[in-house]
Amino acid sequence: MDVRKNIALVAHDNRKKDLIDWIEYNVELLVEHKLTCTGTTGRLVEEAIRGKVPAAKMPADFAIRKLKSGPLGGDQQMGALITEGEIDLIIFFWDPMQPQPHDVDVKALLRIAVVYNIPMACSRSTADFMISSPLMQM
Repeated sequence: MDVRKNIALVAHDNRKKDLIDWIEYNVELLVEHKLTCTGTTGRLVEEAIRGKVPAAKMPADFAIRKLKSGPLGGDQQMGALITEGEIDLIIFFWDPMQPQPHDVDVKALLRIAVVYNIPMACSRSTADFMISSPLMQM
């Protein structure tokens, strides 16, 4: 795994604000990595990062890969990227209290991440542990 990680960022509607708060707190670290997001989450992540990091301090090659919305196939696209070795870790703030119309796709994404041994955080505390791990620098 490279020092520059391929980080997937996903959040269900009721958890998007939590993810954006976490991103704003960790923005300086996150801009040093490659980010991939599903749908609306990608737009919100990009706005949050660009609002926090001045253009002069933004790495020249910084970009966010935006996939389709989860219900429109974004979860499946993310799963495909995992199988291709293009995702190193996932921050997925999912909503366990709200049924999702694409629940089968969500479960498939979670399953494929486990099959391919991809570290995954589903809450702010696990995301904090993961992103602050010394392994992020290896």
